[in-house]
Amino acid sequence: MYKGIECKIYPNQEQENLIHMTFGHTRFIWNEMLEMLNARYENNPDLKLLSYTALSSMIPQMKREFEWLKDVDSVAIQCAVKRLSETFDRFFKGLSKHPKFKSGKFVRQSYLSTIRGNNIRFNHNQRYIKLPKLGWLKCKNSFKHIENARIKSVTVKRKPTGHYYISVLVTRENQALPKTKQSVGIDLGVSDLAITSDGQKFASQRLHLKYQKQMRYWEKRMARRGLAAKAKGIALREAKNYQTAKRHVARLHEKISNTRKDYIHKITTTLVSQYDSISIENLKTTNLMKNHALARSIASQSWRQFRNVLKYKCDIYAKQLIVVNLHKTSQLCSSCQFDSGKKPLNIRQWTCPQCSIHHDRDINAAKNIMIIGLGQALVK
Repeated sequence: MYKGIECKIYPNQEQENLIHMTFGHTRFIWNEMLEMLNARYENNPDLKLLSYTALSSMIPQMKREFEWLKDVDSVAIQCAVKRLSETFDRFFKGLSKHPKFKSGKFVRQSYLSTIRGNNIRFNHNQRYIKLPKLGWLKCKNSFKHIENARIKSVTVKRKPTGHYYISVLVTRENQALPKTKQSVGIDLGVSDLAITSDGQKFASQRLHLKYQKQMRYWEKRMARRGLAAKAKGIALREAKNYQTAKRHVARLHEKISNTRKDYIHKITTTLVSQYDSISIENLKTTNLMKNHALARSIASQSWRQFRNVLKYKCDIYAKQLIVVNLHKTSQLCSSCQFDSGKKPLNIRQWTCPQCSIHHDRDINAAKNIMIIGLGQALVK
């Protein structure tokens, strides 16, 4: 089992230029190989797809033809060819779309390099990492201690903000948590991100409202500067004022994303440490987004991200996640299962007409989710 750890890096100008060169060279190899495979198929559709071994054997010949390919990490070149081969395999199995040509116009760029002997390693205090051709790069102090023997690969990324990151793939150690013999149901909402069946509520951050004014400010300037550049016949990639505004917008988006991700990680870690069995509803977000009054608030909650993070943490910490289908979880009384019918969203509390128990709408739904989840677990 593996896990990925992302960290910000701070390359100097020479390293930054070499990173951009590697982006371009791996993109060139990908496009050249893809064009060759497409032409080969058009000439003779009956021919079998070339294997990775056959494709990688062409790299030395291409390096003789294009000598500048030797200026970057050779492993990154091989990884680009291997990814292309794997993408074609997935395409023929119906698991992905046909590979597309890559463009240098996209701000988000990346390349992969795998471990070869001792070519990728951290220093003693994890503040610097050595990468092929790049040498030692400074890392943000967010890494916990990682043994160099556990490193499998590193992906170097450039994000729209202009910042550089690495994603380190390492083998995962046993992280099973002690059993608590506790179960919980979780109801996802808008006013509160998550409500547990035992009454605990995790409030929504409402980040789309918190940064709305700043976002609108820079989005307006980006649009105006883009129109001004076009009127002067300047390409947007060369318009400095436009690119400055674009980076400000990207940094706001990244700040919102990082804040939301950090909050979700804290909540999910708390849940998996307290409970052995967690039941969560299978929300149909696409249908809920049709409510235009709540669409932006629903999108800002990132329910799918919450569920995905919770799922992989349950796998890591040896806990159980049960996904239940929605069926009147807000209508049934969690005590006597009496169906009191649909209720408008403004009704947050109600009393069961049969057993006279007073319910909080969200907590009652979470209790019903736990009951359904435990029933599914018993059936399995």
